[in-house]
Amino acid sequence: MTPTQLVPMRPACADDAGSWCSRFYELTHNDVLSRSADAIVGGVLQIMLIVLIALLARYLTHRLIYRVIEGAVSTRVSRLVSRAPALGRDGGTVAAQRSAQRARTIGSVLRSIASAVVLVIAVAMILAEFSVNLAPILASAGIVGLAVGFGAQNLVRDFLSGMFMLLEDQYGVGDIVDVGSASGEVEAVGLRITTLRDGNGTVWYVRNGEILRVGNKSQGYAMAVVDLPVGHKANLATAIELLERVAAERVAEADLAVDVLEPPEVLGVERVAADGVTLRLTVRVNPGRQFAVQRALNAAITSAFDAEGVPRPGAAAPDPPAPRGPSSMP
Repeated sequence: MTPTQLVPMRPACADDAGSWCSRFYELTHNDVLSRSADAIVGGVLQIMLIVLIALLARYLTHRLIYRVIEGAVSTRVSRLVSRAPALGRDGGTVAAQRSAQRARTIGSVLRSIASAVVLVIAVAMILAEFSVNLAPILASAGIVGLAVGFGAQNLVRDFLSGMFMLLEDQYGVGDIVDVGSASGEVEAVGLRITTLRDGNGTVWYVRNGEILRVGNKSQGYAMAVVDLPVGHKANLATAIELLERVAAERVAEADLAVDVLEPPEVLGVERVAADGVTLRLTVRVNPGRQFAVQRALNAAITSAFDAEGVPRPGAAAPDPPAPRGPSSMP
């Protein structure tokens, strides 16, 4: 091999002053890079443009989602605050916080989905610039996604169930719910897990995908149900009249009046058992306040029944008269 053959050949385009080929040859003295200079520069610029457009699209999408969510939150909060007197003590504030939390959680999920979509599209366009055949990659991704889907189907089910629970407003933080496997006050609502605390203070973590039914005791309003047992010998008309009067007086007091939405309603005889008769009273109250109202009414009505001598189930029967002793014989 002659010394001339060892020297890299100068490409013809290197003589074109100001061209990318000439600049590359001056920097690298590599004929291959010089001949590919236009393609390299064009590809880099194209990739930079794709990245720039992707970042801009992500920013604009996030900004749009944020503005829509915050606008919806502001409108909803204004309506709930204006209805605060009708919702009772702190009712408007609690409902507003719940609505805002639900909307912002959905907005966070939508932003994450938008970012993922933009990223996938941008990566596909960049790979296409390198003349990569995307068909085998998409086929492999489909197979991998199918395998992951089978393995993570519970996770996907939990996620989708959480999304629908938030969209449908089935329950929120502060609600008292029964989800079958656990019941109590909702402390947190996530896309995968719902956290409950029961009456004993135990915290339950329930997967959203395992929740088949939800009983919400705090949505809109709650119902305080008071059952009063009386004996069979009680005068039911008198007991019901006393029940109505005492309940109306008790809910009119300041500590209960702020929670009571409607006057008490006496439903009458609820159950007849071997040991007595049960009378039922209901009161519509603010969400979450039914138990406090029930306890207060139970105490007041029980005291009134005892004061008026209303017979109660299981009360001891009056002592029979003492038998007369044998008469003395003269």
